[in-house]
Amino acid sequence: MQNFSWVYDQADIDWQQLSRLYRIAPLGNKAKDDLNIVFSNSKFKCFIYEKQKLIGAGRALADGLDCSYICDVAIHPEYQGMGLGRKMINQLVELSFGHKKIILYANPGKEGFYKKLGFKQMNTAMAIFSNEQQAIDVGLLSST
Repeated sequence: MQNFSWVYDQADIDWQQLSRLYRIAPLGNKAKDDLNIVFSNSKFKCFIYEKQKLIGAGRALADGLDCSYICDVAIHPEYQGMGLGRKMINQLVELSFGHKKIILYANPGKEGFYKKLGFKQMNTAMAIFSNEQQAIDVGLLSST
């Protein structure tokens, strides 16, 4: 397996490079300034590099005891299928150890991946999205 570097702080992050990673992963358009804000407000974060190239990222919003929410996990398409996504999720779960619950929501069609990692479907999850119609269109929300 290739030699990858794992970084757990954002001190040297190139936010433009991270924005490009999310676009090609593909997880949508995330502005570099917005990424700086959300990662700064996240208790846990992971970045994967191959040399100077950012190839993976993820974060967890956590309160230190009750809930940790894993989100924004992305692996560069050229590196998908190598187990890096699985390792990223496992790292964020390990960092979140001690929380009463660890949650995430999966993009439609990816639920099976997370089930293999020990996540179970929630029966009572509810959400309000700023762009509700888009969330319905991509299958994140039910229209009912």
